[in-house]
Amino acid sequence: MTILAFILGSVLAAGYGALYHLVRGGSGVRLFIYLIVSGILFWFGHLVANIIGFTFLSIGPIRAGLASLFVLAGLIAAEWLSAVDSRESS
Repeated sequence: MTILAFILGSVLAAGYGALYHLVRGGSGVRLFIYLIVSGILFWFGHLVANIIGFTFLSIGPIRAGLASLFVLAGLIAAEWLSAVDSRESS
């Protein structure tokens, strides 16, 4: 993989995290969490797609299809796990 492919994949991952934050809202901490989660899971999804030979929506050497699905699932899970219960205990 070339450095340009790595940069393109990282920009895609950051774009997914930023777009999710734009749609769902939240603080700067959540934006940071979404960016980290999207970056890690994008490259993990790319690795899994390479291992199993899944080439859906490939952009050059980047396996963006499965990587995007991993990011979406991870962002939903990160939002759910970071939800704070604002109800006060009696």
